[in-house]
Amino acid sequence: MLLLILDTIDLNGIQSLYALSNRLNLNHVFPNKVTIWKLRNNNPLRKSYVNNNIKPEEFDALIKITVEMSRYLYPYIREILKSKEDLEKNSVIWNDFSKRFIELIKERFNLDSIRVKKLLNQTKNDEIIIRSLLTLSLCISNKGYQKLKNILYVF
Repeated sequence: MLLLILDTIDLNGIQSLYALSNRLNLNHVFPNKVTIWKLRNNNPLRKSYVNNNIKPEEFDALIKITVEMSRYLYPYIREILKSKEDLEKNSVIWNDFSKRFIELIKERFNLDSIRVKKLLNQTKNDEIIIRSLLTLSLCISNKGYQKLKNILYVF
């Protein structure tokens, strides 16, 4: 879900993730964009779900990329959260983000799943988005990698 939130913010999603993997010297884990795409398809909510076991090295690399991408996109994350707090002044930002998020869910996820239907419910959707954005904003610190890893293990 965190990667989908980042994709919602960054229109170049997979390209940005791949560029970050190169910058972080993770070429041995992600030699190409297809490798990242295949790992993302381990999500059982996706239409193209493939049940592969993610290796610990791949899991760690995805966390590193997520943390780095969150740092890069933090000004946007902050602005989206701020716009939700004051919908009267900033409704356009939140509405655009929410609309794109729903579009990506419809495009990539299995719409027959009960869990996906909950994501499409506006009330539950807003709660999930806010929680995910807050999680991403918490992992921008120097200890962001460890924080996100702990959050994901508890989740």
